[in-house]
Amino acid sequence: MLLISMILLGAVIGFVGAGGAGVTITLLTVGFGVPIHTALAVALASMTFTMISGAVSHFREHEVVVKVGAVIGAGGIVGALLGAAVSNRMPSNDLSFMTGIMVLSSALILYIKLYQADWLNHHLHIRKTILTGRKLYLYGIPTGIVSGFLAGAFGIGAAAYIQIALMVIFGVPLLQSIGTCMMIILPISASGGLGYLVSGHLDLWIFLQTLVGLTVGAWIGAKFTHMAPLPVLKFSIVALPTVGGAVMLLFH
Repeated sequence: MLLISMILLGAVIGFVGAGGAGVTITLLTVGFGVPIHTALAVALASMTFTMISGAVSHFREHEVVVKVGAVIGAGGIVGALLGAAVSNRMPSNDLSFMTGIMVLSSALILYIKLYQADWLNHHLHIRKTILTGRKLYLYGIPTGIVSGFLAGAFGIGAAAYIQIALMVIFGVPLLQSIGTCMMIILPISASGGLGYLVSGHLDLWIFLQTLVGLTVGAWIGAKFTHMAPLPVLKFSIVALPTVGGAVMLLFH
């Protein structure tokens, strides 16, 4: 049942083009009674593998700003390890509540990006050139640490936060921000997953079923993305984390 459920969820994630880490955690904890710490470990470890193909694909299309991604990713490794260490010591109920809040906040950011783009552009100063030199390290490492901590502590990819930071602070164009974000999430999810593995929270059997199910399902779902009307696609992108976060809070 877990494998079949993950295939179905993967199809939805592949359809909307979102990472779906928060919804994966919700399905594991609420749907199958998996302990929250184990669910976070599985979600992070799964993201490590699902991000590889996406990051490589974007790199081949020259849609990755490598230096910016490397600097933020380096900070992210430290942050993810710290986040996993904090998460491992948090009571399950508190951790479930915070994870639900983080998933809903990601949904809110996606809503603003998709439905309130004019308001966002008016209130945010988008940097016109890519940040380089000393400022790249001064801003990049702390950004990575914060993003990595959120991902490591609460199991989410933090993609919504990272993409906005890339455009506003680091001047990375929208298209390249997607590929660069994948590059950043890759070391974050790997180090966070390692932190949970060391603490003994990563269940390899649940991880394998989740990884295979999401991979197969995402491949199927992606085939239907171009067939969907844009309003349906936009609604689905926001609805997925909204439902996941709300369910997590109701049943935590």
